[in-house]
Amino acid sequence: MPVIGDPEPDVLWRLDMFYTTVGLAIEERSGLMTSPMTEMKPMGTSDAWCSRPGGWSLCRDIHRFGFETFRKLAEAGTKLVDDATAAIEAYPGVAPA
Repeated sequence: MPVIGDPEPDVLWRLDMFYTTVGLAIEERSGLMTSPMTEMKPMGTSDAWCSRPGGWSLCRDIHRFGFETFRKLAEAGTKLVDDATAAIEAYPGVAPA
């Protein structure tokens, strides 16, 4: 896959669907409303992910976003939901219901 130029629209769509689904699962588990913090721009950059040190790697690797199997997809999503739920439970006053 090319790592130069804009990511393919289907890659951006998969990225959006993955994190939207993770957000919905966090909502269901925690009872708190979630929303995406960033949105990829058509040119492959994102204000939040790429405008600070450490974010460049995600932008460079966005061309390769995907999972080898549905099991790996589910495991990655479940881990994100578990981590977010643990953080919400550890700091209940930060995100009041």
